[in-house]
Amino acid sequence: MNTHLKADQLEGIATDSRGARWLAALTGGAPLADGYCAAVQVADATLAGQAARYIAVVPDAHNRFGRVRNGEIGLVEAWQLARAVHDVIRQDQAADVKRPIVAVIDVASQAYGRVEEAYGIHQALAGAAGAYAEARLAGHPVIGLIVGRAMSGAFLAHGYQANRLIAFDDGQVMVHAMGKASAARITLRSVEALEQLAASVPPMAYDIGSYASLGLLWQLLSPPDPDTPDAAGLSLVRAALEQALADIRSGNDRTLAGRLGSPHRHASGKVRALLREQW
Repeated sequence: MNTHLKADQLEGIATDSRGARWLAALTGGAPLADGYCAAVQVADATLAGQAARYIAVVPDAHNRFGRVRNGEIGLVEAWQLARAVHDVIRQDQAADVKRPIVAVIDVASQAYGRVEEAYGIHQALAGAAGAYAEARLAGHPVIGLIVGRAMSGAFLAHGYQANRLIAFDDGQVMVHAMGKASAARITLRSVEALEQLAASVPPMAYDIGSYASLGLLWQLLSPPDPDTPDAAGLSLVRAALEQALADIRSGNDRTLAGRLGSPHRHASGKVRALLREQW
């Protein structure tokens, strides 16, 4: 697949979210799979010369659920994410080489609302997260590409279970359990006080550099324009995806153990070791 798209081709794939733009660019504008809601975009293209599935969740201003219009993952979106992944697992069940799955991540949060709670948003999100984990354990290389927000339960459902996480080193890229205003309310602090605390406690911070210090990222990238996938940025990102794929294949790595190498994760590693020893 040609990674050097012409300027007029790049203009044609611009949409309202980073996730949609990068999915379209990385797949060369491949047609979206039928049968999914407007917020879940699924495209089959190639990565390193082999078939691959790309998945993104994008804003849908006309979503019938009011809490799912700005890039959140709701009930329908979560179950359809699970279906998109399970279809790949099922189709490749007898294959010697399993298809890679690329989760293009730009998600605001899970959908908060009484309807969502009543109909089991927790089960829907768990279904999506479980599907990605099942794919990884079945031998499908799963790569998460964080191009924008990776917030709360939405990130857990879409991408967090990846063998390798790659992120843009950009101010609009953030990873956290909840938004700043919500975190301030929960901790009984002002947003300003929360930001001061985050400066010395990396898990409390929102910037991608602090998240990287936790050892959870495989690579940080700096494309020329994170908002618009031009030829240079696309080449950089595709090369990183290919390197991640080769790295996963080389070790037949199906676990998330590599995320415990950071000094900030020392306590997590110790707890796991003690649990294995005692249980």
